[in-house]
Amino acid sequence: MEKKSVDSVRIDKWLWAARFYKSRTLASAAVEVGRVQLNGERAKPARAVKAGDRLLIVREQERTELLVRGVTETRRSASLAQILYEETPESLLGKHTLAERRKFQPEPARDIVGRPTKRDRRALTQLRDSDE
Repeated sequence: MEKKSVDSVRIDKWLWAARFYKSRTLASAAVEVGRVQLNGERAKPARAVKAGDRLLIVREQERTELLVRGVTETRRSASLAQILYEETPESLLGKHTLAERRKFQPEPARDIVGRPTKRDRRALTQLRDSDE
């Protein structure tokens, strides 16, 4: 039995195989919502990806722009998945600057866990009343 070579594969399957999403369902949902663009256009999950295509993947604040170098239908190790794509220098620079910004200016909402306690609520009320 010989192994057949694949020259194109569904975008949701490729994103899963390249390890950008943990499941094909998550990849399909991201494509459907418009967080993944293929060659500058919004795509549907069944759209075919082939070598040479340009992808833009947006997750939270992070934008990843990459060139597709290879396609596969199977999910393999992370080191083999990195062979499937090449990230653009602009994307790498953007990630680096975002990491630096997070390092020096942490998100204040990250410290909040759940509802404020009674003590926190009283401190907020006192702070609001002192401004008036």
